[in-house]
Amino acid sequence: QVQLVESGGGLVQTGGSLRLSCAASGRTFSTYPMGLGWFRQAPGKEREFVASITWNGGSTNYADSVKGRFAISRDNAKNTVFLQMNSLKPGDTARYYCAAGSTSTWSVRYNYWGQGTQVSVSS
Repeated sequence: QVQLVESGGGLVQTGGSLRLSCAASGRTFSTYPMGLGWFRQAPGKEREFVASITWNGGSTNYADSVKGRFAISRDNAKNTVFLQMNSLKPGDTARYYCAAGSTSTWSVRYNYWGQGTQVSVSS
């Protein structure tokens, strides 16, 4: 089992930045190498893929809507994955979820999910 806890969300103005963190407990990244991803869900919309990273950080993938603005990274020694979000737009407003077990853009491929952290971007 893996427990995931996100943090770092908040309210920011358009053009601002936030850094989300997701701390894992239970299985450690070094013992059970696994892909990690970030998804988001806005009110009334489906959950959508944001970014993913392979177990060693060697490869990343991004949704077109965030390419060039967001960066995913991980620290396996600290069992933590990060999402640096720059140049934020009101359209980025959503609840952001950390997920473990895959690098797919499909949410169903992930085995573990956090509770999410809210990101709100004001215009």
